[in-house]
Amino acid sequence: MKEKEKFHIEYILDTVSRRSLWNHLTTPPGLSSWFAEQVKIDNNRYIFKWSKEEQEAEVLSMKTETSIRYRWTDDDPEYYFEFIIHTIELTGSIALEITDFAEPEEKQDAIELWDTQIEELKRTLGI
Repeated sequence: MKEKEKFHIEYILDTVSRRSLWNHLTTPPGLSSWFAEQVKIDNNRYIFKWSKEEQEAEVLSMKTETSIRYRWTDDDPEYYFEFIIHTIELTGSIALEITDFAEPEEKQDAIELWDTQIEELKRTLGI
């Protein structure tokens, strides 16, 4: 398996409440509105379903309304994806920072996929 490299992307979500964003990042109804077609939680495992694919992730860490770190159960244990919510001091806007890993030649595709997903997230949040 090739080495993956870590990358961070940040999205400014101006007029969103922290709680609403948090619910979209951590609950089955929230996640299925923008991230996957269907999401179920079984103990500490999240099962994400897309048309013909199913992937399972476990929650590695969570700080309520601040951050959640998931790891795909079929991936190398050192790789994860994480959502961090923070407030931008200057403007008071809410920002969503995503940390993920991708193989070097797939990194741009991964970023573009997140861009697309976040556009969908913004739409479901009404911003």
